[in-house]
Parts: sequence; C-alpha cells; structure tokens
Amino acid sequence: MLFSPRLLGCSRTCSRVLGLSLGAAALFAAGANAALLFPSWDVTYLLRGLVGRHALLGSGLWGGGLMVLTAATLISMMGWRGCCFGKSAPCCSILTALLASGLALLGALTCFITSGVALRDGPLCMFDVSSFNQTQAWKYGYPFKDLRHTNYLYDRSLWNSVCLEPSKAVVWHVSFFSVLLCTSALQLLLVAVHSVNSLLGLFCSLCEE
Repeated sequence: MLFSPRLLGCSRTCSRVLGLSLGAAALFAAGANAALLFPSWDVTYLLRGLVGRHALLGSGLWGGGLMVLTAATLISMMGWRGCCFGKSAPCCSILTALLASGLALLGALTCFITSGVALRDGPLCMFDVSSFNQTQAWKYGYPFKDLRHTNYLYDRSLWNSVCLEPSKAVVWHVSFFSVLLCTSALQLLLVAVHSVNSLLGLFCSLCEE
C-alpha cells in the first residue's frame, strides 16, 4: 500500500479539477438557457409570452445550472478537504460523493433530454399557416414539429423561409439548444469520471487508515 497516499493525493486533485470543470459547465448552461429566453436579444417576446416551452422550462438554469453547480461545490470542497471533509469518516465522504453525483446526474440528464426534445420540435415562431392547410393566416406555433418527410435540422433552406418572427428564430433555437445539449453531455461525462474518482479515493482512504 505504498502508493495509497500518492493515489489519494491524485484523487483529491482530480476532485478539484472536476469541481471547477463542472462549475464552469453549469454557468455555461445557465447562460445558454438565459439567452433562449430573449430571442434576438429582444425582451418583448418574453413579456408577451412568445418564448418556447422548452426554454421556459429552464432545465439549463435549474438543472444543468443550479443543480450541477451545487454538486460542483461539494466536489471541490472534497478536493480541498474543506469544512468537515478533511477529517470525516470514509462513509461520510462517499455519501457526500454520491449526493454530488446524484445531483449532477439528475440536473445534467434533465437538461440533455430537454435539449434533445427542443431540437426535435423546433422553435416557437410566427409562420404562414397557408403553407400547411391552404388557409391564409399567420400564427405562433411549432411549424417544424409535424413535418413528417423533412427534418428541418438538415434542410437549411427552411431556416429562413418558414419562421417569419422572431428574426432568425431557427438559428437562435438550434444554436443555443445545441450548446445546452453538448454542455450537458460533457457534464454527464464529468459525473462518470467523478464517480470512478470517488471510489478510488474511498479505497485509498481505507488503505491509508
């Protein structure tokens, strides 16, 4: 067991790096979700209730944002041996690690699923209904949700021709929800690494004793 102190030190260093990385990813997710509430940086759409339900759900704010940030704080505290974690029993440490992993996993997974569904359904925007049912009218809705033979994500000719308002609604929607999807996927990967690191740290702390 000559290497257990060294491995334990590496585990703590890894926790610090993981905590900082998860914290940065959480702030990034919160920023992306906040931008989705203001299409084209125009607050009037939010005030008029014309923001899509996926953005209003705020999974990037409370899920990939607040929950992951809380978990990142716990992980960093464990890495720096702050508060009660420095002299706590191994069982207390592993419970804290499990709590952090569970929080981050739930938040990141919720954000990941919501972002995927949002990209599938498309943005809320004003579109010409006549192109769908030959009735001359404009309304707000999800014009890409019921498209059966075309995937708007791969047909960029639809991005500027279907949605009349907000300006560049599709680009805004796809860009920021793609950021949320990638960020939450990174968070899930970091949570997996943290779980392995926590088990390694527990093993080394038991050996150290």
